Amino acid sequence: MRALKIAATGMSAQQLRVETISNNLSNMNTTAYNARRAEFADLHYQQVSRAGTVNASDGTVLPTGVQVGLGVRPAAVSIHLEQGALSNTNNDLDVAIDGNGFLEVTLPSGQSAYTRDGSLKRDAEGLIVTSDGFPVSPEIAIPDDAESISINPEGEVYAYFDDAPEGQLLGQFSVASFTNSKGLEAIGSNMFIETEASGAANVSTAGEDGLGTLRQGYLESSSVDAVREITELIAAQRGYEMNAKVISAVDQMMSATTQVR
Repeated sequence: MRALKIAATGMSAQQLRVETISNNLSNMNTTAYNARRAEFADLHYQQVSRAGTVNASDGTVLPTGVQVGLGVRPAAVSIHLEQGALSNTNNDLDVAIDGNGFLEVTLPSGQSAYTRDGSLKRDAEGLIVTSDGFPVSPEIAIPDDAESISINPEGEVYAYFDDAPEGQLLGQFSVASFTNSKGLEAIGSNMFIETEASGAANVSTAGEDGLGTLRQGYLESSSVDAVREITELIAAQRGYEMNAKVISAVDQMMSATTQVR
């Protein structure tokens, strides 16, 4: 019976759906996290009789035919790119992107990664880095004697000193965008790397070319909607149970067949 294998693919699909929802709920408080959605597609079809084939000597053709589906398969786990709410932290090195774009980060391998997590820090050498210690590109160093810093919406970073009334320009953050941001590969730690699907990064100044501006003293909250996720979780549980009942029903049918004398 095909139904056993078909129901098994349905249970596997609902399991993946639950795992995706679980990951979303576990990241409810992750800075700048975007919810993921599991997407599915139907599997191959067995053509018992093809539509359009001749059914009689007078040339009559089948209008629909008989196609038996063989189950479901995962098609994608896509990211839902929706900006989370901006929360005020009053931290000089917290930066949120208000709009489209990513900050560029340099990994230890020299490869570029991209993030919307603007909870930046200052390392022992004064460089502005991420929470994992990766420098933001272009590299900007804060002098040891700087009393405070200011980051304007265009990403320009100014340092202020006791003996100078005006700020000193240290550098300017750039913002990157992609033709297909959903094609980025997540590598953890709130970071992504570009792929063939995403296209190459388009790096420009914040506020230009459709890019968002920077908001100093703010962080982007997770975009996970707990109510929606719980609703999706209940639906996934019910779908899993229904596929399990199909397996139970098929088992009873097979048991009845073996008992025929």
